[in-house]
Amino acid sequence: MNTRYIAGLSLVTMGVGFVTTLFLPENPYVELLKGGFEAGLVGGFADWFAVTALFRHPMGIPIPHTSLLLKNREKIANSLISALENELLNKESITKKLQKFQLMRVAGSALVKLAGKKRNRISVLDFSQALLARLPLEAMVPYLQSGIASIIRKTDAQALAEKAVDAAIRGSWDEKALDYALDQGRAWASKPETGYMLGSIAQQKITEAKVGGLMGFAVQAFAGFMNEEKLGTMIQQLLLSGIQDLIQPGNANRERLLAEIRNRLLSVAGDEEMLARGKEWLADKALQPQTEQFLVERLEEIRGALIEALEKEKLSGGKIVVAALRFVIRKLQAEQEMAESAERKVLSFIVDFVEANHYRLGVLLKDNLDQMNDKELVRMLEEKVGGDLQWIRVNGALCGFLIGLVLTCIQWL
Repeated sequence: MNTRYIAGLSLVTMGVGFVTTLFLPENPYVELLKGGFEAGLVGGFADWFAVTALFRHPMGIPIPHTSLLLKNREKIANSLISALENELLNKESITKKLQKFQLMRVAGSALVKLAGKKRNRISVLDFSQALLARLPLEAMVPYLQSGIASIIRKTDAQALAEKAVDAAIRGSWDEKALDYALDQGRAWASKPETGYMLGSIAQQKITEAKVGGLMGFAVQAFAGFMNEEKLGTMIQQLLLSGIQDLIQPGNANRERLLAEIRNRLLSVAGDEEMLARGKEWLADKALQPQTEQFLVERLEEIRGALIEALEKEKLSGGKIVVAALRFVIRKLQAEQEMAESAERKVLSFIVDFVEANHYRLGVLLKDNLDQMNDKELVRMLEEKVGGDLQWIRVNGALCGFLIGLVLTCIQWL
């Protein structure tokens, strides 16, 4: 039953009871009831007046200090906004409540529970696939190119080159590079067509040589004696013999060659002008349309591979989601400081966000209140708190009735 009807019924009961006692014969019991109903009628009417005065003018009469909520709606709205901003949503209270909440632990438990269901794991994989498919790679690549070029320009090329040369020398990469070059040279020099080519070049250059006197006679005699095949074979053998000597560890020529390579590397690492030109060349190269096309193609390949891997994972039930979640949880449990730091950062973000934007809630509350007319505001308040206020009227009538009984007894005494 509506509390307003109950409150009205209590007041009517007191009124009817009082009127009835007026027509009953005089006796102590009637007098006692009359005193109780009279006091209950006064108490119920007084509480009706008080409760009604909160929302409207009683009986439509503009009695002073009535219709309090409507007269003070601006003050009430400002008080609610002030309480919301300064008491309910201030930084200290939010921080304390969130710290008691143990956000990371609750979030971890919730995620583990959700990941235990297959449909949730599949949903995560579907979302990941959709997100990957919708990534605007072509729009992202220019930013990626700019980032790469910026990193190249900001990099200390000399320090990087010195570290690279030092790492190459300590790792014997210079020797490995030399051995690789010698192996390739030996393979090339061992080919029959290489010997023929070298013999042809040598024969041609000897023929073209313009040397007079005894030396000229000797050269011409040598050229007549040697043909292209013999010359090629001889040069080929000389090359192979020289390469074989350079391959042997500890060979003096090998050591001198390695020393020269290392000196050249160190010289390059210390050449600031050349390194600056190299940096600028790389940065310009990173911004070229060809580089953009290359990056787009590589990113498309990576995206396709990831989508295909996620599709296979869906067929297996999405166990990778559970594995990833367990890895993160184990990592956070093992790194307690990292977990605490992460929780502090999350809490700080939430608190700062709420503190920076809680005024919007006040603005929203004020706007909504301003949009409501008096009737709508009264109706809303009566729906929310009017029911509890009507019990004041019921209690007033009952308390008045009991007090009336007590007062009548006091009069008798």
